[in-house]
Amino acid sequence: MADAKVIPFDDDRSRSGGGSRPARRRTGGGSGGRGDGSTAPVSALPGGRLPGPSPEAGADPQEPQQPQEAPESPVSPAGEAGDVAGGGWDRRIAGGLAFLRRRVTGDYEVDEFGYDKELTDQVLMSALRPLADKYFRVEVKGIENIPSDGGALIVANHSGTLPLDGLMLQVAVHDNHPAERHLRLLAADLVFHLPVVNELARKAGHTLACAEDAQRLLELGEIVGVMPEGFKGIGKPFGDRYKLQRFGRGGFVSTALRAGAPIVPCSIVGAEEIYPMIGNAKTLARLLGFPYFPITPTFPWLGPLGAVPLPTKWTIQFGEPIPTDGYPPEAAEDPMLMFNLTDQVREQIQHTLYKLLVQRRSVFF
Repeated sequence: MADAKVIPFDDDRSRSGGGSRPARRRTGGGSGGRGDGSTAPVSALPGGRLPGPSPEAGADPQEPQQPQEAPESPVSPAGEAGDVAGGGWDRRIAGGLAFLRRRVTGDYEVDEFGYDKELTDQVLMSALRPLADKYFRVEVKGIENIPSDGGALIVANHSGTLPLDGLMLQVAVHDNHPAERHLRLLAADLVFHLPVVNELARKAGHTLACAEDAQRLLELGEIVGVMPEGFKGIGKPFGDRYKLQRFGRGGFVSTALRAGAPIVPCSIVGAEEIYPMIGNAKTLARLLGFPYFPITPTFPWLGPLGAVPLPTKWTIQFGEPIPTDGYPPEAAEDPMLMFNLTDQVREQIQHTLYKLLVQRRSVFF
């Protein structure tokens, strides 16, 4: 019987671009094999008898013997696993080389905001995923409150001294939503003034926190994320942790009303403790052009090691969406309505934060 062959399937990339389906093993296809995978019977040689062991004692030598099936080629589990693993690595290498070729030749697409979906999926998400899954161990709740299609505005609290919460929120939405939707974050001006960070933010789908860009993305059916506290939230002292700051003038509500998109409140617990901010060097911050210069128990005393965040346990919960499509077009200009909706979103986030804090056992577990 012919040796067994490994027939590889077509390349089937996973969300990180490196996964592949294990190859299946089949027999047949050679001489003596059938198309359906079964084994053909062995016929006797001319003038002889069937090959095989001698008849047992007491058996009639003239009695016709039953045809014997050809033995299947033994395949050890270790050999099969090695073939599958080898095929997986081959596909990963081939996929990586194809990705590099497209980057070098410019054969890739970006949207009008500079968003590079392929780079985000295969590189940026792959780099952030271990931080979310293994280091912060992010637990996601209420992902079903994010619609499967169409635009929606996710409004979340902001904290942590450095904006890691926005990046973890982006990973949480993409990896836990059944439709693997991408979150388009609205970022502050400072992000787009920093070298390297500017390009990476654009490629990851972030855009300037302005009403025009946000409305355009919502009308295109994108999931947009905003953190209305801004620098007031991310740079607040450790003593004010989990106390929401002012939500601005309600511009995000006006944008959602114009686009008719639902507002999804989001509460993030765990980010407040990654860099406990116990002081603010305001003079140094003004010299560097930063909104604040944090002093933590480890930074700047330990140098670069002080920039390593503490491995806290995170929980991200998405609340029930607040619909906006039932309001008339002129509602976006009603300051009282915007104030009420802004206060409703803020109160829902704050209430959920308190509830999650009561439920958690420890900052780190």
